[in-house]
Amino acid sequence: MRGPRAQPAQIERARTLRSTMTDAENRLWYHLRDRRLAGFKFVRQLPVAGYYADFACRDAMLIIEADGGQHAKQRDSVRDAALRQAGFTVLRFWNNDILGNTEGVLQTILHTLQPNE
Repeated sequence: MRGPRAQPAQIERARTLRSTMTDAENRLWYHLRDRRLAGFKFVRQLPVAGYYADFACRDAMLIIEADGGQHAKQRDSVRDAALRQAGFTVLRFWNNDILGNTEGVLQTILHTLQPNE
């Protein structure tokens, strides 16, 4: 399921964001890329509703956000509302959880992708 094509400026911005990922984003991407998590395809820095989702599985309409200390609850709640309005489920994880409890984070994601298994 694909949305509207990204504009050239969006593509360039997404490319820049992909090249400057945090350690936590890199760790999570290692486990999500190449359909490593139960065969689900994830992409990085997907433009959605005027934002760039850290990771997205289009087929499952799932967005995963990796949050560091710079994230603000108010701004994130507005962002999450816009992403949900676009039809996505949003999961947020703190960077320290991704780095310190990677397996637990992956299990939470997997449970969201496969709730009945």
